[in-house]
Amino acid sequence: MASYITVSQLNNYLKRKFEADAHLGHVYLKGEISNSKLHSRGHLYFSLKDEESVISAIMFERDASKLNFEPKEGTKVFVEGKVTVYEGSGKYQIVVSSMQPDGIGELYIAYEKLKKQLEQEGLFKKELKKPIPKYPKKIGIVTAPTGAAIRDILSTIKRRFPIAETILFPALVQGENAKYSLVEQLEKSKGYDLDVLIVGRGGGSIEDLWAFNEEIVARAIFSMEVPVISAVGHEVDFTIADFVADLRAPTPTGAAELAVPNMVDVFKSIENLKIRLETNTANRIKLLEKKLDSLKNSYVLKNPMTIYEVKEQKLSGLMDKLESITISKLDVLGVRLNNLTSSYALKNPMVVYQVKNEKLKALKEKLKSILKNRLENSCNRLENLLSSYVLKNPLTFYEKERDRLESLSKMLTTSVEHSIKDKGKMYENLLDKLELLNPLGILKKGYSVVSINGKALSSHKKIKKGEKIDIRLHEGVLLATVDEVKEK
Repeated sequence: MASYITVSQLNNYLKRKFEADAHLGHVYLKGEISNSKLHSRGHLYFSLKDEESVISAIMFERDASKLNFEPKEGTKVFVEGKVTVYEGSGKYQIVVSSMQPDGIGELYIAYEKLKKQLEQEGLFKKELKKPIPKYPKKIGIVTAPTGAAIRDILSTIKRRFPIAETILFPALVQGENAKYSLVEQLEKSKGYDLDVLIVGRGGGSIEDLWAFNEEIVARAIFSMEVPVISAVGHEVDFTIADFVADLRAPTPTGAAELAVPNMVDVFKSIENLKIRLETNTANRIKLLEKKLDSLKNSYVLKNPMTIYEVKEQKLSGLMDKLESITISKLDVLGVRLNNLTSSYALKNPMVVYQVKNEKLKALKEKLKSILKNRLENSCNRLENLLSSYVLKNPLTFYEKERDRLESLSKMLTTSVEHSIKDKGKMYENLLDKLELLNPLGILKKGYSVVSINGKALSSHKKIKKGEKIDIRLHEGVLLATVDEVKEK
């Protein structure tokens, strides 16, 4: 009889077969997206087809969230994943782990290479970014002359800040010649004394936006002296122009909003400033009026002559004091001058000279006497030294000291010998005491020490019949076996 299995068992079996196949565990497919649906949980469900076949596909949220483009109906893509069976429906499908648009590979590599090069050269440095003026008077726009981008920019500027002048520099923004057209218009704008420049276009595929990833366009933007706002309408991806520009806007409308202020906000700001100015002016006037009233009521203004009279009196007092001090000084100087002119020295200069000369002679005689006495004393000391016993009998002094040294040497030798003998006797006494305390000394008298496993035995209770023992004698050790154990 046939053995029937359930549908679930069959689908489960097929799922295991698919997962065990190494060729299906990692596959690379290319095809066109159809029936694309984004689940509320972030999973992406779609079909991948070519001219003849179709396969179901799923991309879980953990991988779908990493996509840098929007998978749309008809988009040709490269996918990487594994083929498996969904047991619930019995259909096989591909679980996609990564996906990128068909044709983006080489462009993406070129984009990353140029981006890394320009970043290393410093074209993206934040400190080189120029600030956007708050109230620009003249705004340049480099974009296509027709299309939604220019309309959005102009309408936004007119609505927000109509007093600003706008100048369009029409350029190609797509195709092979777009990069040259953009560079030409950027160079042309340098002669118009602009305050800010908007460069961009509407959204599109990476191929459509590629002109803004060209190196010559990036370097042209970097060379601009006026601040540049990039307005490439592709909110998800960044172009090279976005990194080089001084400010990046996600859309052309956003660029216009960043370029100009809102007139309504400006009017509000002016009104607030006007109110603050009026308030500050009124407060300042009140403060000055208070100061003026205070000055008007001040004692100085009300009594100016009183202040003058006080100062005049003070000046008169100072002048009188100065005159008094001057007269006193002159009187003192006059007295000193009279004393000098009437002094004995001025009237009798020769007498003073003779007196000074006599004093000098007396000092010279006194100095000679002192030197003579010191010289005589030194001579006497020298004669005493020359006539001394030591100098006349040097050998006698040497022999006396030699005898004294020999006597001391003999005394030291005798003392050392006695000390050595005493120490020797002490050593022998200590040695005898140690010998008496030596537990092995008794072995010389014929006694022995019995031990087992290195431990001395003191009782028969610690040994059994048949155990091996060591018997230590004064000379040598005996190895023995216990044949019998007795208490006595």
